[in-house]
Amino acid sequence: MNLFEILRFAVRGVTANKLRSALTTLGILIGVGAVILLVAVGNGSAKQITDRIAALGTNTLTVQSTSRGGASSTAITVETAEALRDPVLAPDVRSVSPVVSASATITYQGADHSVQQFVGTYPTYFGASNTPVGTGTAFTEEDVAQGRRVLVIGRTVAEELFPGVEPVGAEVTVGGSLFTVVGVLEEKSSSSGFQDANDVAIAPLTAVQQTLTGYGPVSSVVVEAAGSDRVDEAQAQIATILDQRLKVSTTGSGNGSNPNSSPYRIQNASQLLETQSETADTFTVLLGAVAGISLLVGGIGITNIMLVTVTERTREIGIRKALGAPRRVILTQFLAEATMLSLTGGGLGVAAALIGSRFTVVGVKPVIVPSSIALALGVSVAIGLFFGSVPASRAAGLRPIDALRYE
Repeated sequence: MNLFEILRFAVRGVTANKLRSALTTLGILIGVGAVILLVAVGNGSAKQITDRIAALGTNTLTVQSTSRGGASSTAITVETAEALRDPVLAPDVRSVSPVVSASATITYQGADHSVQQFVGTYPTYFGASNTPVGTGTAFTEEDVAQGRRVLVIGRTVAEELFPGVEPVGAEVTVGGSLFTVVGVLEEKSSSSGFQDANDVAIAPLTAVQQTLTGYGPVSSVVVEAAGSDRVDEAQAQIATILDQRLKVSTTGSGNGSNPNSSPYRIQNASQLLETQSETADTFTVLLGAVAGISLLVGGIGITNIMLVTVTERTREIGIRKALGAPRRVILTQFLAEATMLSLTGGGLGVAAALIGSRFTVVGVKPVIVPSSIALALGVSVAIGLFFGSVPASRAAGLRPIDALRYE
């Protein structure tokens, strides 16, 4: 009997009980689809995290105070931030942007909108934080020096307060003071489960201090390094200056061996990106492993169904062996049946995963990994061969006389 005949008998065996074959195939379909889709969700989550961190700029450093209660001796002030622009002590620092922030309600012609991120800073903040202005202009150093009450708003604020109206040039009220809108930021991607990146307003540092926050310590300092390859040097230079200004011992500095005792913390975007990428990769592998369990369960289902099939067709096997069918033919036929079930389920699982990837899953847009498709299909075929080998060997090992006497 040639291979074509063996495959024809295998197809006939699979289609003899369509419902049972369909349910077996469904188990493989769910397993393969789950593996591909969950890996895609993990990969999509990693991409979102990477994009968000990369959007800050890999040459950006953020300095934050860790001292509780804002002790005057260790608080980071505007003067402390200005000291970081020293061209001698910090030659690898391109720009320094002290930041104060508060929540505020913006009012325009009777309409109110609460903004959680009302930021006061310098013009260099727009470039350092990768926050470009879409329409209008950003404020200037002179606006900061004069304390002018001008404002750049995000897309969400513009849509809430100025539906169908050009916001640039409009006067709004913030904390009882009038601010003039001079620009609207470009829209940033913002996914479900995260804070709306477009619900923000940015004004000169001095104007925000006058109207909202007062002249106390700053919330943070955004520092832009001279280049992505100079971030580590800039971080070391910043730590040295802060240690001197805040009178911190080198063992307790934010760049030293005991950062928990330091009154400040320096966040390196490139290091954060690397850490988050490693975490996301681990998360993706974990999701794939969990989904792989369902694929294993589908393989066990194949073994179960094929054992039932062998039992039901014992007399048929006996007749074929009595007529001279060799062991290898019986073995190949049942292996082919198991492989057909797993391969069909695998193909349908791939199709289901591709369809599912077009939708957002728990706030994440899945990103299909081509290697996961090949791996899932390969594993489904291997499962058919592995889990089908036991019932196939049992069928091939039946003695003709015993098979013929089976009732």
